[in-house]
Amino acid sequence: MRAVPLVGGPVEVRGALALETTRAGVMPRRLPAWTKEQYQDPSVEASTVMPSGVRLVFRTDARELEFDVLTSTGQLPGDPEPRPTGTLELLVDGAPAGRERAPLGQVLRMARPGSAQRLIPGEPGTVRFAGLAAGMKTVELWLPQQTPTELVALRADGEVLAPLPDGRRRWVHHGSSISHCIDADGPTGTWPVVAAALGGVEVINLSQAGNALLDPYVARTIRDLPADLISLKVGINIVALAAFRLRTFGPAVHGFLDTVRDGHPDTPLLLVSPVSCPAVEETPGPAAVGPDGMVAALGDPADVAAGALTLAVVRAELARIVAARGARDPHLHYLDGRALLGPDEVDDLPDGLHPGAAAYRRMGKRFAAHAFADDGPFASDEVIEAVRTPRTH
Repeated sequence: MRAVPLVGGPVEVRGALALETTRAGVMPRRLPAWTKEQYQDPSVEASTVMPSGVRLVFRTDARELEFDVLTSTGQLPGDPEPRPTGTLELLVDGAPAGRERAPLGQVLRMARPGSAQRLIPGEPGTVRFAGLAAGMKTVELWLPQQTPTELVALRADGEVLAPLPDGRRRWVHHGSSISHCIDADGPTGTWPVVAAALGGVEVINLSQAGNALLDPYVARTIRDLPADLISLKVGINIVALAAFRLRTFGPAVHGFLDTVRDGHPDTPLLLVSPVSCPAVEETPGPAAVGPDGMVAALGDPADVAAGALTLAVVRAELARIVAARGARDPHLHYLDGRALLGPDEVDDLPDGLHPGAAAYRRMGKRFAAHAFADDGPFASDEVIEAVRTPRTH
């Protein structure tokens, strides 16, 4: 087995916008390094280093590969074990070629809810894939979508080369936990990855669990990225956190779109409203998890008349915004999120909010059927040549 450099060599780390050097190796980050100074909430940082959609890509004639990784997972009060570390998946020439549980590394433990976290140190572990087909092939190693994973080492028993350009369009997506897909059955089971495979495109998933709040640094990140296709799934975190009123929500959406359009004036852009969530359909947030583990709304329905947001209000406002901008932005499109998961499927929401693994895969198929259809917003004849030189911040 020969060591292969993870940085500065033939391996491409796709889906990450930065690689942070750590004591163990390198940590993929799904937002650029410059954004760190623009948020304080630790949940943003935690989501940014969860590598949903991040994969290592290279060509090799190796029959055996070894990856050393250091994972970081949490353990909540009362839980006998740390949270599952998730799965690493190997694709060879686009086909599944192996799944292995990510090794347990560091554990962040809280003594009680809301208390400070205590780090229980851990060591890197090795994941091995053997019996690969002979000959040169393109390999993708997908990292667990829910577990921060430091890349420590790669070894192969053959030659490793950089991947060849494949001509696929690049799709940049941003959304909430429902696009981050922590509870998917693996990194290739998240709905954006399922949809990308069906649409024949390469996805960059910038979704932030609990933090799809129209943050300006996310808009600037998308503005500066090379992109052939863009989608934004907006609303559930805004309602669940009561982050906006109707007066401020509309201008914030316009501002986010304006920033993205500064870098991508003609790129197909699909604005997606929330999927079904019974608790906040007609009742405003904030929302919280009740004793039964189900999400419940804490707002007053009477406050909607004064500007409080529900999912119904958000969907109507997003549709209105797309219609209002349509005359000068013909490449802006709208999709009601209930087309991905509707009110007759709420049994697929184990906590009343987040879909289960099967529902995530179904959402990916439905998104692909809509977006990549011959008359869909991401149809190939809709593509305008994207700007391929990212701006500097």
